[in-house]
Amino acid sequence: MSDLTPDDTLLGLIAIRDCHGYELIEAFRDSSALGDIWKMSTSQIYAVLKRLEGQGLIAGRVVESANAPNRTEYYLTPAGKGRLDAWLDDPAPSASIRRVRVEFLSRLFIARQLNVPTIPIAQRQRRTCEAERERLLGELSSKSAGMSFLAQELVIAQLDAVLRWIERCEMVPKDRED
Repeated sequence: MSDLTPDDTLLGLIAIRDCHGYELIEAFRDSSALGDIWKMSTSQIYAVLKRLEGQGLIAGRVVESANAPNRTEYYLTPAGKGRLDAWLDDPAPSASIRRVRVEFLSRLFIARQLNVPTIPIAQRQRRTCEAERERLLGELSSKSAGMSFLAQELVIAQLDAVLRWIERCEMVPKDRED
């Protein structure tokens, strides 16, 4: 499993509209956007922008302003659009509770902003979590009582809660977001 990074989320924000670093920082501070999902510092965001630009996923252009310093405005390259589309259409997203809380919510937010249907995204997430729950239940029967058993029971209980919550995600209309 790869590290959890905001790379794809930033690609999504830039796909919504070309923007500069400060606008991206605001999206990660605003609780109506990603502020309750990610905790990102200014330096982290600029490091991700540099990485994405180095990978050819975004490009920047200098925008002059009469009242402020020049800014670099970022836009998606065709490779960035391809990666974003693959992320939004991921057939097997992670069932990790942390990834569901951060990556799945980010995916839903970006999809809604881009008017991409979210029900298929939620359904894929649900299927992955259901499969992981079943796998863990199968393993549980062979474990003896102890910490390993308790830890696995906890993960199963967390997945049960996530699955109930995902059902709600499939039903919440776009106009009820906040």
